[in-house]
Parts: sequence; C-alpha cells; structure tokens
Amino acid sequence: MQPDHLIKKLKDQDSSAFEELYEMYSQSLYGVIYTIVKDGVLAEELLQDTFLKIWNNANTYTSKKGRFFTWILNIARNTAIDAYRSKSYNNKKQNLSADNFVDIIISNEDLNRKTDAIGIEKFVHKLKKKCIKLIDLLYFKGYTQKEAAEVIEIPVGTVKTRLRKCLSDLRELVKE
Repeated sequence: MQPDHLIKKLKDQDSSAFEELYEMYSQSLYGVIYTIVKDGVLAEELLQDTFLKIWNNANTYTSKKGRFFTWILNIARNTAIDAYRSKSYNNKKQNLSADNFVDIIISNEDLNRKTDAIGIEKFVHKLKKKCIKLIDLLYFKGYTQKEAAEVIEIPVGTVKTRLRKCLSDLRELVKE
C-alpha cells in the first residue's frame, strides 16, 4: 500500500490502515518514547496513547506539515515529554523502590543471591552517616546530584566522589 493511500484510509477511519500503520511504525515510535522515559512499561502505555492520538487526529495531518512519519514522530515525542514532565512521573522517580536501588549497586550475580530488595536498607544503615544521607537523597528520594549537593552544602564534584566511595563501601558490606 502506498503511504498516501494509507494516510487517506487512516483519515477515513479504516481500521486496516491503522493496523498497517501500527505494524510499520510501532517499533520506531517505541524507541523514541523509551529513550525519553527510560521505562519499558510506561513506554508501552505511551505508545498506545500515541496511536490513539494519531487515530483521533488523522484528519489534521496534511503534507504541508511535513512528512507523515515526521508528524507521527512528533506526536510520540511530545507524548513522552509530557509524561516525563508530569507530576506523577516525577513523584514516581522520587519514590524509587528498593528494587531499583539493588539494581544500581549490584555488579555481579553472586550479590543477587546474597541480598534482596527488602534487606538492602540494613546494609545502607551500616555506612557512615554522610553516605546514608547521600544515598537517601539520590536513590530513595530521587534527587539529582546537583540538588543533593545543595541540600548537603557541598560541591557537585564532592557528591560524585563521595557517592563512588559510598557505593563501593556498600558493595563490600553486601558481599560479607
């Protein structure tokens, strides 16, 4: 099917055109969305939202707006950016689960067998107070390194160096 013919059928709300469009472009759009939100489940949801927007707004597309692929790519990109900037997404980032934290500190399969997400906090509490504070801000509360530096009142470079040392210490505790 020629793209112009496919677009015309899509504008006529032809479901077969929608299915073909999904087959042609879903992987590309998913890749764009995932690159922005970095969450597979959320990217799948946003991909569905994107295709709903394409379906509902097909009549607004004209070749004067550019290529069809560029038009749907912008819809996907804007959908992902809107989600990324949303309050619920930011709250989700700030309330990281212990599972995410375990993935960050674990560097080999042996550690997977020795610790679980629920038990990780007891290891964190064995660290120095400055490490506990830094890890709490960065991984459990979702602060950026810059934000953590402002809270602790130290330079960003010191945050990075301290974090490297703290995570190294934490790895050693988990191995024991």
